[in-house]
Amino acid sequence: MLALSPRVERRIFGVRPTNPSAPIPVSMRLIERYLFRQLLGPTLLATAALVALALLARSLSEFDVLVEQRQSAVVFLKIILLALPQLLGIMMPLALFVAALVALNRLHTEQEIVVCFAGGMSRWRVISPAMRLAVIAALISLVSGLWLQPWSARQIRETAFEIKTDVASTLVQPGQFTEPGPGLTVYAQSIDRDNKIQNLFIHQELPNGAASTYSSREAEIATRKGEPVLIMRHGSNQQFSREGVLQYTSFDEYTFDLSSLFNSDELLHYKIADRYPHELFFPDLTQEWEQRNKDKLLAEGHSRFAGPLYNIALMSMALAAVLGGSFSRMGYGKRIAAVGAAAAIVRIVGFGVQAACEDDPWLNVLQYVVPVAAMAWAMSQIFRQKVSPRRKTRPAAPALSGAA
Repeated sequence: MLALSPRVERRIFGVRPTNPSAPIPVSMRLIERYLFRQLLGPTLLATAALVALALLARSLSEFDVLVEQRQSAVVFLKIILLALPQLLGIMMPLALFVAALVALNRLHTEQEIVVCFAGGMSRWRVISPAMRLAVIAALISLVSGLWLQPWSARQIRETAFEIKTDVASTLVQPGQFTEPGPGLTVYAQSIDRDNKIQNLFIHQELPNGAASTYSSREAEIATRKGEPVLIMRHGSNQQFSREGVLQYTSFDEYTFDLSSLFNSDELLHYKIADRYPHELFFPDLTQEWEQRNKDKLLAEGHSRFAGPLYNIALMSMALAAVLGGSFSRMGYGKRIAAVGAAAAIVRIVGFGVQAACEDDPWLNVLQYVVPVAAMAWAMSQIFRQKVSPRRKTRPAAPALSGAA
């Protein structure tokens, strides 16, 4: 049986041995669970950190929803959180790679993996916890890419469409002339925190050829009888008839109807990233847009299935960076740097292959070849060096009897 040091025993079994000098039989299943726990913690931490950075970058790009579109914080948070499935699918392979390098490098330099090999564990049993973690991550990415990601993308598209067609939020842009409708020009000096519009100017071209100009000191957007209206206070109206006659009217309060501006013929259109798998592989070729983009739809469909394979491929490359060579007490900096560069190249090539498949559908098989080839190379590096069996000691030669 293998005798472990007290420190390693406490880390694997979580208890102090009663007799540190006595050899303890090591259960391989317990060691595998220990290795799995050592990999799971850094993976969750790295995934959370990378996704948080991606969400921060996404929130900065969507910040105009609060500033320019004047939407509520709830709408802003909804758009940011709905982007989580897509970001998770991109960041999870990178998080697995980074976390595996950190955890495995620590385990190997502290000779805990060496102890596993010395205890009779094969290379496959040593790497099996990491591969199980990679398979779990791949399954999560697969489910997210096939169903959760298109659902969240559609929700984002519908929310953006509602914001775009919301005349009440796009009618007035402080300090800018806007044209929210045909023949309508709007200008406002500022909008305060209570959504009160200051110094509003509206110029409207009427169907009969006349023109009307409204100006008010204060205004606000409201709803009356279920229809959006603009309530102007302390202002005036100048209307020029077709014959050039000027009519001037001042008012304390005037209600400007906005319902006609909501009659938009624009339809909501789902893009390629918003489609479900059956819509990607079996598009409706009677539609002109889907017939024109059928190759792009097919490439996106294959990427939904090939993308999760990068979780296993990058985990295999991380294992190869640490276990693919001889043991070194000085660390594996050069080997990790080389494999890290190779992993980056593999992921970039994967994105390039996906882009190339949009023009040639016969190249879609390469979307699976790239991660599988990276996986095969990594496994060849891991199993290149066999764990040498213990040498049997030769029995001592019998002493010769008698004197020379």
